[in-house]
Amino acid sequence: MAPQNGTVDPLVSRLAKEDKVPWYRKPNLRRLYFLMFPTCLGVEMTSGFDSSMMNGLQAVTTWNNFFNHPRSAILGLMSALYSLGAVAALPLVPTISDRLGRRWSIIFGSVWMLIGAILQTASQNFAMFIISRFILGFGIPFAIVAASSLVNELSHPKERPIVSSLFNSCWFIGAIVAAGVTLGTFAMPSDWGWRIPSVLQTIPSILQITFMCFLPESPRWLVSKGRNAEALAVLIEYHAEGDVDSEFVKAEYAEIEKTLEMEAEVAKTSWMEMFTTSGMRRRVLVGSFLGLATQWSGNGLTSYFLAQILDNVGITDNRTKNLINLAMTCWSFINGTLIALTMPRFKRRTSYMICTISLLSIFTGWTIASARYAITGDQASSRAVIAFIFLYSPAYNIGYNALSYTFLVELFPYHVRSKGLTIFQCWSRLATFFNQFVNPIGIANAGWKYYIRFVALFPWFKAWYLMSHSYCVWLVFEVIFVYFLFPETANRSLEELAFLYEGDQMQEQQKRVQHEIAEVQGDTPSTKEDSEKDPSAFI
Repeated sequence: MAPQNGTVDPLVSRLAKEDKVPWYRKPNLRRLYFLMFPTCLGVEMTSGFDSSMMNGLQAVTTWNNFFNHPRSAILGLMSALYSLGAVAALPLVPTISDRLGRRWSIIFGSVWMLIGAILQTASQNFAMFIISRFILGFGIPFAIVAASSLVNELSHPKERPIVSSLFNSCWFIGAIVAAGVTLGTFAMPSDWGWRIPSVLQTIPSILQITFMCFLPESPRWLVSKGRNAEALAVLIEYHAEGDVDSEFVKAEYAEIEKTLEMEAEVAKTSWMEMFTTSGMRRRVLVGSFLGLATQWSGNGLTSYFLAQILDNVGITDNRTKNLINLAMTCWSFINGTLIALTMPRFKRRTSYMICTISLLSIFTGWTIASARYAITGDQASSRAVIAFIFLYSPAYNIGYNALSYTFLVELFPYHVRSKGLTIFQCWSRLATFFNQFVNPIGIANAGWKYYIRFVALFPWFKAWYLMSHSYCVWLVFEVIFVYFLFPETANRSLEELAFLYEGDQMQEQQKRVQHEIAEVQGDTPSTKEDSEKDPSAFI
């Protein structure tokens, strides 16, 4: 259940709510959010493009001919190397993000992804293709961890939950483009039928590298590096439209400064810090669960292997498959964006409960319809499977798409935020690797029964097969886990959540912040030079 936080005055959140001017009427803040689209929010376009592209390529004749009709383990390997590359990069991600900054970490990852996309386009054989997949995957976690942090750390507290929720929605933009491109190229007689989608996969990385120089660095990162004057300047420009007398910025800066000061007093530099206190262990447990749940809730089936699922319900025409892929992706983008704009306004635990219960109900119906078609050949059951696939999208988006990065950034305090997101990415990428490698084997060997079974039907692992779990059983576990272990994080600033599980420290934090504001209330520097010498003079 949610931790008991005591009676704390959420000063920054209260002041943010009192600001009734919408973001689009604030020129500086409006420019900031527009810059986030090609730089931070657009990072997920790469993942979406890759997932949808691999789905679409399975229905591209020239791709199948070039790689000798990959199926089962070979097809799984071609998809899974992307996740394996991401896993290999994860130990380096917190170091790059925390030492070089969020902006340079995004650029670093984008360069790797650009190289991988170029190699994928130029692939001359199977080995070159899977190496390019590994390099693409190696770059993505650097960009995702830094971008999700930067979006939350730069956004105004009033819009932060919604802006960060749109982060995952951009996945669908990349997916729609890829689905549309493969639909347009699947009938091309030359190898450009599959090389053109690979060429276009370079675009998100090029956008990130090009526009990153226009985006400011995270004020939290700047304060952590002793660059307080720069951090304060960012807050004044974007959160107060240049007003150095803003009461909100005074409170926000004091809260960031004092919270990071308190975190530094107890922070350690090793990974063991993530397991030394009960509060940190609970954060790691929830973050690890989210990493598994976002990939093991059945979404991997439609993300990478829709073509094979459609084969199993009697839809074998390649054009029809690509049309369904495009339609499903467009539908996911529409409902995902609408959900991202609305769900952050509600409590997090309530949203996740709705999400997990809905997924359990829909996936159960999907499995029953698939089984009925396999047994009887009933066309109504085939159409029911398609309907359940389309229903699955909004149910998944309510929690795992709209709220995951918002919730994770709220869960982990600044000094362990990169590590926390890396733990989430680690479990997510391992789960994705497992799914991408095993799903095509399971679908090929078990058909509809695989939707019940959690692992593939490896004939040489009969004992494992007999002990195989179920997607549906896992979804039951998700409902129970969310109900008992998810904390409530809604309607608080990042600093107000820094000591979510540490009640005494939360009270001490608020006392320090209020004391800092009281000491300097109304004391404003008269010149820019004064502010650079003493950033706290602004407040």
